[in-house]
Amino acid sequence: MTPDDLSRILFDLVNGIAERRRAAGEEVPLTLTADQVTLERPKLREHGDWASSIAMRVAKPLGARPREIATELAAALGDVEGVASAEVAGPGFINIRLDAAAAGALAKTIVDAGAAYGHSDALAGQVINLEFVSANPTGPLHIGHTRWAALGDAMSRVLRAAGAVVANEYYINDAGTQMDNFGASVLAAAKGEPTPENGYPGRYIADLAAHVLEREPHLLELPHDVALHTAKEIAYELQLAEIRASLERFNVHFDVWTSERRLQDRGDDGLSDVDTAVERLRAQGHVFDADGAVWVRTTDFGDDKDRVIRRSNGEYTYFAADAAYYLDKSDRGFTKKIYLLGADHHGYIHRLKALAGAAGDDPERDIRVYIGQLVSINGAKLSKRAGNIIELDDLQAWLGTDALRYTLARYPADSPLTIDPEILTRRTNDNPVFYVQYAHARTAAVDRNAASVGVDRSTFAPELLTHETESALLGGLQEFPRIVAHAAELLEPHRVARYIEELAGLYHRWYDNCRVLPLGDEPVGDLHRTRLWLNDATGQVIRNGLDLLGVSAPERM
Repeated sequence: MTPDDLSRILFDLVNGIAERRRAAGEEVPLTLTADQVTLERPKLREHGDWASSIAMRVAKPLGARPREIATELAAALGDVEGVASAEVAGPGFINIRLDAAAAGALAKTIVDAGAAYGHSDALAGQVINLEFVSANPTGPLHIGHTRWAALGDAMSRVLRAAGAVVANEYYINDAGTQMDNFGASVLAAAKGEPTPENGYPGRYIADLAAHVLEREPHLLELPHDVALHTAKEIAYELQLAEIRASLERFNVHFDVWTSERRLQDRGDDGLSDVDTAVERLRAQGHVFDADGAVWVRTTDFGDDKDRVIRRSNGEYTYFAADAAYYLDKSDRGFTKKIYLLGADHHGYIHRLKALAGAAGDDPERDIRVYIGQLVSINGAKLSKRAGNIIELDDLQAWLGTDALRYTLARYPADSPLTIDPEILTRRTNDNPVFYVQYAHARTAAVDRNAASVGVDRSTFAPELLTHETESALLGGLQEFPRIVAHAAELLEPHRVARYIEELAGLYHRWYDNCRVLPLGDEPVGDLHRTRLWLNDATGQVIRNGLDLLGVSAPERM
């Protein structure tokens, strides 16, 4: 019996009480939905497998004391197949214990479901655009981008597991002054000149310049303006290709790469997306003209000041590009937009939410903006190539993809983070990723050893799983779908990481107490075979959890 099964049973029982009271002529203003009937794991195992506070939620509309309703529900639960006992505690809590067969049946359910276990339709119908990383193509990805890459990709995975349709999007800031400074830096390096003012330093610029000269040997013979444009375009192409390759090596895939230039390109009518964005916002009634400039009244939606979208000289502001990009996402069918932005983008929260409101969306429902906090690594050296940053490629080579991705996804987005590489490179239990991966490898080793002595899954007798560590492990396995759905709803994939760490601990304790393999001359029995189901179910859930974080599940360590 799964928690969802039990919640539905409670839901039906509560509605049954309400119907009987209505039939008796009582007025019962109860409007209960199935998702309001929640279960919790008791802090103490002796209190049972599940606890519910539903009696306290429905007591008032049912016109009774919570304990009275709890007693009636507990009595009805006692007659439900698979429920061993239901007891009332405190002011109206119901502690529920499942019988061994009902609890143990989950092991087969998990094995049969395989990679699909933990997936749900909790967010079905949501079409989400998730924008993250979006680094300027003027240099290599650094440690801040690395955190967003790991966290954003994990968010995408849990959202999809909860039934949402998600597109991972990278916004390429390939227009404006920064790109001009980038091109000037590359051209200066090609000429052997110092980095220009506001230019980009680092050996990578010299490397790009060398590649540009390979592609265009006559670069230095071209007129300055032509040479500058050529250097910028070739270097941009090379740097963007490097960014793409770095992300793919880090197991982060983007479905859409949107160029800022595309939004500024003019169509056959002579207008760009930026041009039309102004008029589209005006049609919503939130654009006004003042002092020769065009403004968006973003204060209507909580912004601290109204925003200029086009200056009095006719030039657009950055806000205009933001508006065009937001509307572009809506035009592509994304009803929800999620932005993961760098630590220097705090001012964007109110701006983007106000923009959503000005576009006719609900700022509290249709857009979510996350600002990344600083991340540092003890003892990390700055990149020799980039000079003033720690590069993703260097971090990956040093710490490994799995350790880096797991650690960066293990903490909430809004928490500053310091990584200790000494811990991450240890093969000990105080290294969280090793601890979890080792648990998975142990389940695979049990499989191999079981096959060698003839233990298979030909029999499944869940009523035999009565050891206290088996009850605890099954209780942990039951939680996985709820953890995933909750992580998706809150956009907190770190909940999955913390869950599988707890599950690994439950598995290790079970492994120490319950044998899958027979001892000595002991014959293979149904208990051994059934425990193999439980072992394999645990391996499947750990594997599914690691996959949601973009981390591998090794079978040998």
